[in-house]
Amino acid sequence: MTGERVLCAMSGGVDSSVSAALLRDAGYQVVGAMMRFWPDDKRASTFDTCCSPDAAYEARRVAEQVGVPFYLLDYREQFQRHIVGPFIEEYARGRTPNPCVNCNTKVKFDELVRKARMLGCRYVATGHYVKRVEREDGSVEFHRGDDPRKDQTYFLWGTPKEALPFILFPVGELEKPRVREIAEERGLLTARKPESQNICFVPGRVQDYVAEQLPQSRGFICEIGTGEVVGEHLGTQFYTLGQKKGLGLYQSHRVRHVVHLDPGTNTVWVGDYEDCLWNGLRAEGANYLLDLAELPREVEVQVRYRTKPVRATVLHADERGFELRFEEPQFAVAPGQSAVLYAGTRLLGGGLIADHARELPVVGEDRRVAVSS
Repeated sequence: MTGERVLCAMSGGVDSSVSAALLRDAGYQVVGAMMRFWPDDKRASTFDTCCSPDAAYEARRVAEQVGVPFYLLDYREQFQRHIVGPFIEEYARGRTPNPCVNCNTKVKFDELVRKARMLGCRYVATGHYVKRVEREDGSVEFHRGDDPRKDQTYFLWGTPKEALPFILFPVGELEKPRVREIAEERGLLTARKPESQNICFVPGRVQDYVAEQLPQSRGFICEIGTGEVVGEHLGTQFYTLGQKKGLGLYQSHRVRHVVHLDPGTNTVWVGDYEDCLWNGLRAEGANYLLDLAELPREVEVQVRYRTKPVRATVLHADERGFELRFEEPQFAVAPGQSAVLYAGTRLLGGGLIADHARELPVVGEDRRVAVSS
């Protein structure tokens, strides 16, 4: 479909820079664009890598090098509404959010697709390491990128199914070293730019940022098996499932993991390693990249970006969510994270992990255990 007009999202990084260059080489009419997320009162050390004023300058310079027009699009209000606000709300609910998933779903492949159409563009292109596969019947599938170390399909499960035919991934079939080589060969100023690993709007540690946004609230740490109070805490938002360090338990010689967070009663529940194993999961807010009737009964599911997918059986699936049973129990599956479904390399969709339905013991101060000497 060369000759078609494409809006290429440019972040000021090497992947999107090379994407714009490859599209131009292929004969597309490329329009470069960057989404402005940082506010006027940008805090120090936030938005300092991707999505920063410096990155916008670099993206504009690269657009000049490639020979395409460039626009800086104002999405500050949408970013605050869809990303920053829900990020804090999820921690207040005792969940662990993934803002990059929300950003791709609610902003880049929703708001940006609409903007592309307003600018007369048929396609939106990004520098994600995702492989776009077009079938003989014209349907489009997303598959894992050819570089397994960089595959980013995990973040795109929320893409509207109807948008798939209009999204391009020019570097999806390349490995990262080759992308940098192409940038070097063309003299692009982003060729050696390091990658951003942090959440763009969070300065420093996530725990410190959450502490600024949510007030401390003293509560009990309780044993999941007995209901005994075995410690105290300053807020469920400071804990994650599976955590075993820094719990400050009265009986510190006992190895315990966080197995459940209950902001409603301000309780952190701890237990043995086995108490942190999940036999399956329930997901809500589902999105499918195929017709629901075509969803296979046996799938692979990935519950964190850096974990390997595991086999699972679909027990139930509807438009709102799905329920899975793992082939083998999985440790510390965190509510608020994404459960992303695959058939081999093909991305099928996903949903947000919901919590276990637990029968919790009754807690009282009279069940507090003695402080060990």
